[in-house]
Amino acid sequence: MVKHNNVIPNGHFHKDWQNRIKTWFDQASKKKSRRLTRKAKAAAIAPRPAAGLLRPAVHCPTVKYGSKVRAGRGFTLDELKEAGISRKQALTIGIAVDYRRTNKSVESLQANVQRLKTYKSKLVVFPRKRASKPKHGDSTLEETKNAVQHTGAILPIARVSKDIATAKITDDMKKTSVVNTLRLARADARLVGLRKKKAAEKAAADN
Repeated sequence: MVKHNNVIPNGHFHKDWQNRIKTWFDQASKKKSRRLTRKAKAAAIAPRPAAGLLRPAVHCPTVKYGSKVRAGRGFTLDELKEAGISRKQALTIGIAVDYRRTNKSVESLQANVQRLKTYKSKLVVFPRKRASKPKHGDSTLEETKNAVQHTGAILPIARVSKDIATAKITDDMKKTSVVNTLRLARADARLVGLRKKKAAEKAAADN
């Protein structure tokens, strides 16, 4: 007999569970197929970067994740204008453009403008038709010969972790009560008007 006041075992084991579960037996083969797909894509877009277009550094939405910086959808028109790149030229040289995003701070605008300028300084532009006759903005023949397809993320966004300074707790800190200090500060802020009024009345009575 079952001990204590528990539910009597009443298992439901005829629910055809094997047709409702999700398996992952193709994990190894999918890993290989993804690698081959990346390799084929890189070969198809060569000598362009294998990662695709250059993305801006943006802050995540909401207060919880607002301090984190990640790659965004595309650069704003203001960022392209500050960097001296037209919106039509941007897509031809591997820069993503987002017409909807706007800049909310000068810091983010300057950071992405600097990102664009760094990318532009390292960019190698191949002539469209004849390598012997490069047009304005195209790279030289030597630069195109020495160009190698870039693998991995383009200008990866570094997430800098700030070290928090710690201090040793002293005996004076242990003796001081933070609660009492805050309570006195709140009381002083609350009673400042009343004390000022009483001081004025006392000064008037003395005169």
